[in-house]
Amino acid sequence: MANIKSQIKRNRQNEKRRVRNRVYRGAARKSVKNARLAITGGNMDDAKAATQLAISALDKAAEKGIIHKNNAARRKSRLMKQLAQLEKGA
Repeated sequence: MANIKSQIKRNRQNEKRRVRNRVYRGAARKSVKNARLAITGGNMDDAKAATQLAISALDKAAEKGIIHKNNAARRKSRLMKQLAQLEKGA
């Protein structure tokens, strides 16, 4: 436990940020998972809609600095690649 006043405050700030960041990180993970499931399900309309939601969630997380912008770009790229494979197969 910190004894220094500034460190006690910093710990409070870190905890608030951790909880706030968890919401956006979790939403991004959940939407990417749902998009992958929709793509493997094979329904084109559901897959496109789920992918758009995942891209939006990743962009939001990157915009807020929760994940790095290149990390978001890489995940979006992989999702779009999988979606393109589904389109090609259909």
